[in-house]
Amino acid sequence: MSRTEEQGGAPATGSLAHRVPDLGGLELLLAVARLGSLGGAARELGITQPAASSRIRSMERQLGVALVDRSPRGSRLTDAGALVTDWARRIVEAAEAFDVGAQALRDRRDSRLRVAASMTIAEYLLPGWLLALRAQRPDTAVSLHAGNSTVVAERLLSDEADVGFVEGLTVPTGLDSVVIAHDRLIVVTAPAHPWARRRRSLAAEELASTPLILREKGSGTRQVLDAALGGLARPLIELSSTTAVKAAAVSGAGPAVLSELAVGEELAMRRLVRVPVEGVALARDLRAVWPTGHRPTGPARDLLSLTRG
Repeated sequence: MSRTEEQGGAPATGSLAHRVPDLGGLELLLAVARLGSLGGAARELGITQPAASSRIRSMERQLGVALVDRSPRGSRLTDAGALVTDWARRIVEAAEAFDVGAQALRDRRDSRLRVAASMTIAEYLLPGWLLALRAQRPDTAVSLHAGNSTVVAERLLSDEADVGFVEGLTVPTGLDSVVIAHDRLIVVTAPAHPWARRRRSLAAEELASTPLILREKGSGTRQVLDAALGGLARPLIELSSTTAVKAAAVSGAGPAVLSELAVGEELAMRRLVRVPVEGVALARDLRAVWPTGHRPTGPARDLLSLTRG
């Protein structure tokens, strides 16, 4: 039988977590050494005296030595307790340095936020979310890269963005996601276009056979439209931003398919007219995305909370 076992402690086997007292116990022992009172140490650490006594007894059982002599005049360390206290002071100082370093890492993480977003979300939703985030985190510098859903996925997977937002029907491979909003694509045209005066809804076949002003392949908007028309959408012009598609439609270049979010003002001022469509599924989910297994933290987590609010 080992000396440790003879003294009532556990043998020196297993992980350090089972053999070394936790930081709370070591801080308590240091407070007892400094104040000469178990009750005073308990008050300083915000725990009850019975809880403090229990923690000291637990450390004594764990180490196999008596640490504190208690008497009506107060508490004093045993010789073994004084030695353990010297070791404890070094451990606590190392833990404090660890804590300072960890806080520095958190501060560096929280000092910036890199966002990648599909064009519609970037243009019509993110500005409001980022203003709300700035009210919460005025010291966080935010950079926003707008691109199609494919570009958003590439930036996240290459660690060039902390969180992303996409509009397509599927979640790109390698990403986790959560739905934050819902959207619908609508067909719009300038008031002078013949479709602006039609009384019957467009059928899927007619929409598919008509050249349209479209977003480029790889965009969430194009993915939804291609899926709805069986990949038969015909481009009159392909443009890389929602704003460009909208401007082309307003100019009378032809009909376009755009998010409801993007054309509210133009519809209200009659610069564009909504064309009813039947038999075409144009609803879509808007999602926040991030690399699989790496849920957003810090400012990215706060931004995600704002979008869902």
